[in-house]
Amino acid sequence: MRPSAGKWLRTLGLTLAAFAGGVVTSHLARATSQAQSPYAPFEQLARVLVLVENQYVEPAQRSKIVEGAVKGMVAELDPHSAFMNAEEFSAFQEETGGRFGGIGVEVDFRDEAPMVIAPIEGSPAERAGIRSGDQIVAIDGKPTRGERLDRLITMMRGAAGSKVKILVRRPGVAEPISFELKREEIHVTSVVAKRLDKDVAYIRLKQFQEGTHEELLRSASKLRAASKTPLRGVILDMRNNPGGLVDEAEGVADEFLGEGTIYSTRHRNQVVDEARATSGGAFASLPVVVLVNEYSASSSELVAGALQDNRRATLIGNTTFGKGSVQTIFELPGGAGMRLTTMRYYTPSGRSIQAQGVRPDVLIQPAKGGTPAEVMRERDLEGHLDAEETALGGGSQSVITIAGTVLEMSRDVPSDPSKGKDFVLSVGYQTLLKAVPVTR
Repeated sequence: MRPSAGKWLRTLGLTLAAFAGGVVTSHLARATSQAQSPYAPFEQLARVLVLVENQYVEPAQRSKIVEGAVKGMVAELDPHSAFMNAEEFSAFQEETGGRFGGIGVEVDFRDEAPMVIAPIEGSPAERAGIRSGDQIVAIDGKPTRGERLDRLITMMRGAAGSKVKILVRRPGVAEPISFELKREEIHVTSVVAKRLDKDVAYIRLKQFQEGTHEELLRSASKLRAASKTPLRGVILDMRNNPGGLVDEAEGVADEFLGEGTIYSTRHRNQVVDEARATSGGAFASLPVVVLVNEYSASSSELVAGALQDNRRATLIGNTTFGKGSVQTIFELPGGAGMRLTTMRYYTPSGRSIQAQGVRPDVLIQPAKGGTPAEVMRERDLEGHLDAEETALGGGSQSVITIAGTVLEMSRDVPSDPSKGKDFVLSVGYQTLLKAVPVTR
């Protein structure tokens, strides 16, 4: 079982109580030196706090100073642990829930400004006429160039019913176009599904949020109802999937497995939990191809590793990001919260993904002389947890080289991917058809 927030908070309370008692004991028993005292760092923190409050050039707000100290303490642990104040924790909860107040656009950072990848169907942005390819140059009169993407996303989000002005540049249009939009509650779907030629199901998992498992089951029903002929195979596309909720990933993996281990977790080298598949999965009897790339991280790596180790899928693409740790969310007083790395997870065969990633069975890479795009992986992040001495797995690996330098996934999935522009998807589709010869 994973440690509950309540248990950890009780432990924290006991620790603070022990600290208070320790100060008294240290004061009375002077034989204990400062160097030996486990509370010496806290005494240093108190001295710094007093100096800042008394000596800083402007009066300093104690709550702001303490919040900064707590954030720094947690952030120093690893790149994925973080303290969140009430506002940040509320936004985090909205994001993992897949619902938030906003205008409904999916954006990416291009040429130092956000570009609209696609407006969400039925959203205020779509109804107003914002299109894919529009470059957002100002939000409420503030230029976007040079701002961090997360900051710009926060500016576009807000309470349902509030208004925001968006200025965009559109290819082929000389003057910028202005939109005034009223924010609404936006629901972001995490599953995209389509029935392809030859009775192949294409399922793209964008992230693992609350309800992803249920979305997958609804998609499975629609895919089967779309034709009288049964499905013959599944392409599971988890490229660019940053991960998310482990419980949702477990449920998704279970739909592709009839038995066996999905993953295990360890806390300080002790096994904490082992998740096992149950019979009757929606896709447990179908051949599967999984598409991954260097941006497939965390929970998506967990699913990919589970299917690979159980010999349920052929993995195609590039070695994944390499985030093999689990973060537990703790609610704190005052509406704050903390995301803390509490466990490492392992694939069914005992492989650690941390700082290594999952190696695909079919590696697709640029031809010799091509320059691959710069990629930041887990092992490149400052303060990351070290890799363990375990094999990357995947058995023998075949390699496909292409003339291009960047492998981009297409959002428009043709009924016959072998004729499309998405090379990795094309390879995945043809690989699946070879595994299951189909006649119509």
